[in-house]
Amino acid sequence: MTSPGGAGARAAPGDGAGVDDLGPERPALSRLLDRLRMGAVLVLVAAVTIVGIPLQWLSLRLRLPARRRIPVLYHRLLLRLIGVRVSVRGAPASGRPLLLLANHASWLDISVVGSLTPLFFVAKSEVAGWPVIGLLARFQRTVFVDRQRRQATGEVNREIASRLHEGDPVVLFAEGTSSDGNRVLPFRTALVGAVREAFAATEEVVVQPLAVAYVRLQGVPMGRRHRPVAAWFGDMSLAPHLLDVLRQGALDVEVTFGAPLQLDAAHDRKSVTRACEAAVRHMCALSLAGRAG
Repeated sequence: MTSPGGAGARAAPGDGAGVDDLGPERPALSRLLDRLRMGAVLVLVAAVTIVGIPLQWLSLRLRLPARRRIPVLYHRLLLRLIGVRVSVRGAPASGRPLLLLANHASWLDISVVGSLTPLFFVAKSEVAGWPVIGLLARFQRTVFVDRQRRQATGEVNREIASRLHEGDPVVLFAEGTSSDGNRVLPFRTALVGAVREAFAATEEVVVQPLAVAYVRLQGVPMGRRHRPVAAWFGDMSLAPHLLDVLRQGALDVEVTFGAPLQLDAAHDRKSVTRACEAAVRHMCALSLAGRAG
């Protein structure tokens, strides 16, 4: 969960220009019906959120078992309402503790990944203050890391260790920023190292690559030109992008779990991170080319 900016996150030539170019201009009545549909979806999303937030807050305060399942249900409802369909290949590794290293292309990634199973994210502290994204992150029990406050490291590590003790995987968007959805940016080994510190009590960690690829729009292969309908990157504003997602609807995303690796004394974080990066890049390329599975 990172800002859409960052080095290497610029659109390829022509990528951002064709988001609206999905066919001939529609009649006024059709556009009006689209606005009504979008309004109805926003009302339903708001209603689900208004109900879900106090339920999750109460579950967290009382440490109820439901605190792990409410976010999963919420994200599934949210995706259904806005028209995002998720196809999953593979499954989370059975070994624990489990660190999932994923690519990152959109604010939608939070709900896509969060809808799969009880898990939590690790994100930089700035994310907590972002509109919509910060709310989704808090709902998902995200652990926020303030890298400027070294004295907070122990507290953060204890929080991560507590979540891992419950058996939930931790998800890290290892690129450190979001891409245009057409490629995978280099994974940052420093981010993996920071999370690895929380695993000090155990000798080894299971690390699993996780690829997220937005592949179809309204049932048609998306292609590079229309990937920005799903991808949120560069200097894109969130509100217009959110409205574009609602207006276009019917997005298909493929999520692929790769083969797990071991991070221990014999396997340093750099080699494991690079292996996961290569696996994610390969799995994304297959999904985007329509050859996955």
